[in-house]
Amino acid sequence: MSDEEIKDILKLKRVAVVGISRDPNKAAHQVPKYLLEHGYDIIPVNPSADQILGRKCYKSLEEVEGEIDIVDIFRPSDQVMPVVKEAIKKKPKVIWMQLGIRNDEAAKEAEKHGIKVVQDRCMMEEHMRLYK
Repeated sequence: MSDEEIKDILKLKRVAVVGISRDPNKAAHQVPKYLLEHGYDIIPVNPSADQILGRKCYKSLEEVEGEIDIVDIFRPSDQVMPVVKEAIKKKPKVIWMQLGIRNDEAAKEAEKHGIKVVQDRCMMEEHMRLYK
């Protein structure tokens, strides 16, 4: 995916973060915190939390109200397919699998539904690289 395509994706602002963590030492907390601080509307999705980063936490993507631009996934690669299947129902523009996360089968499934897919890249690192 080209830098221009990534820049276009990063212009989208409503991001559901699946697998967001309460632990400030984990990337699954640091990345959404950075995005929140840079103007993104972060929607935490974690079934074991009520609130993260001062925002209401949803148990699943299905519970999220309104449109979602990007579903940002912090789950092991072998756990991505169920997240993608749930995400498809919400019709996001993009599914983003964070650095170290790749599932080609899930990516193909999303792309069949017209959803762009980014794999094995960090939203924060890409934002810092392209906008600093």
